[in-house]
Amino acid sequence: MILFLAGTSDARELAVEINKSGLKVIATVVTDSAAKSLTDAGIEVRIGRLTAAEMAAFISDNRCKAVVDASHPFAEEASKNALQAAKEQNVPYIRYERESQQFEHENLVVVHDYEEAAKLAAKKKGVIMLTTGSKTLSIFAKELVGLENTRLIARMLPRVDNMEKCAELGIEQKNIVAIQGPFSKELNKALYKQYDVSLMITKESGKVGSVDEKVEAAMECGIETIMIARPNIKYQTVYSRFKDVLHELKNHIITN
Repeated sequence: MILFLAGTSDARELAVEINKSGLKVIATVVTDSAAKSLTDAGIEVRIGRLTAAEMAAFISDNRCKAVVDASHPFAEEASKNALQAAKEQNVPYIRYERESQQFEHENLVVVHDYEEAAKLAAKKKGVIMLTTGSKTLSIFAKELVGLENTRLIARMLPRVDNMEKCAELGIEQKNIVAIQGPFSKELNKALYKQYDVSLMITKESGKVGSVDEKVEAAMECGIETIMIARPNIKYQTVYSRFKDVLHELKNHIITN
């Protein structure tokens, strides 16, 4: 049994590949939609976040021989919990992560975290399109909602809980773009122009997350961009190709 942390669309594909190779996978996910996608592919799923202690117990109870962490690049807590749990249970930890992308442009600034991005945006003001999701929305709302000469446009998944969160944080319906990606460069440009965006905030989630489409569109429109860098986590064993993860798993399972 392989404990698999699934947090992205490419993670689902990797889980399917591991399962096809003959290694049984049990995946943990946060949302019902992610669970359905995996169960439809024949993958056993557990829904809900796990603490490090809960994950360690799960590894023990299910006799998991390895942990594959394919959570989102910004799911810092999940990765740290998986690292700790794998260490406690003395099983290999393998990190799968989308390749990182580097961008250089005079209109682009890279920051270390959400708080730094929000404070910088507050200094710049203008029409700000936030494309970092709903999880950290409150950080930006605290700095930007109600700020003079500032309009915060929140772009996020069209889910009821997201709309409720916007209402709680004082983000009006006219300032919500509820839409499911992926987005082409052309669609990004159209949205920027529609809202007359002067600043776009994103995070370095990788090419699969279409961050390049967001940034290139902003650059072509002459829009300033704040990019949040990935968390600095010492993963130990990390790969960005499916075949490398599979090779590592097969070597461990065969030799142990």
